[in-house]
Amino acid sequence: MDAIQHWRAALAAWEIPPAVLAEAEDSPWVLPRHVFVRRARSQLTRPEGASFDAAWQALRPPGSVLDVGAGAGAASLPLAPRCTSITAVDSDPGLLAEFDRRAAATGVPARTVRGTWPAASEDVPDADVVVCHHVLYNAPDLPAFVAALTARARRLVVLDLAERHPLTALNALWLRFHGIHRPDGPTADDAVAALGELGIVADVARWQRSPTTEHPDFDTLVEVTRRRLCLPRSRTGEVAEALGEAGHGSGSVPDLGSSGNGIVTLTWPGAAG
Repeated sequence: MDAIQHWRAALAAWEIPPAVLAEAEDSPWVLPRHVFVRRARSQLTRPEGASFDAAWQALRPPGSVLDVGAGAGAASLPLAPRCTSITAVDSDPGLLAEFDRRAAATGVPARTVRGTWPAASEDVPDADVVVCHHVLYNAPDLPAFVAALTARARRLVVLDLAERHPLTALNALWLRFHGIHRPDGPTADDAVAALGELGIVADVARWQRSPTTEHPDFDTLVEVTRRRLCLPRSRTGEVAEALGEAGHGSGSVPDLGSSGNGIVTLTWPGAAG
């Protein structure tokens, strides 16, 4: 199986078994907006990471930025001092509103486009730098996704993803509560291999995000985790116990099933204009 086919098959393996999904009282497709807002706030206060460094250097001289899967702006808004404009693409109107509010404070011209990538690529202009953080694991059609990023970037594409599929952080809990072994991939290395099949030799940088509190409290972590596991509300206490045993009951409260702390930054030249 070649790398692109492997990527597609590895993502398809994450489908929740129909029998488990049918028993869920609440949708497991949780979008904890507060996590993205907190990350944007943290990056604006103290930018960190190989992705920020790469985009910052590429914006010399200052230029335009396109942020794909922008959320609240963690990838693009810290670059504002070197931006002539920012365009943010996201499917969630609440997060785009958060982006707008923060973008206004930077004084940089900004616009938002509601949509998914690559379909939304038809609605945005080329940009000097295209940034895309923690979206690729939601892209089974990697060739089309990546081609649209490359086609819109004049100087550089900067893409972040976790070392491996972020939902692997919940695998032990799936085994504990459902007796189900969940997939252990794909990984960032799989993405690099797939890019190679497309003729893209990406520069690879691996780094660790600083540990931080992403949920406002432990109860929120429990609730988000319970829903992701398709468990009924009556088992909330059991989820809290399991998370406590795993060491998540004190100190920082991370978002399990999100991008984690081990990050891989991939960069490659754009092909626009």
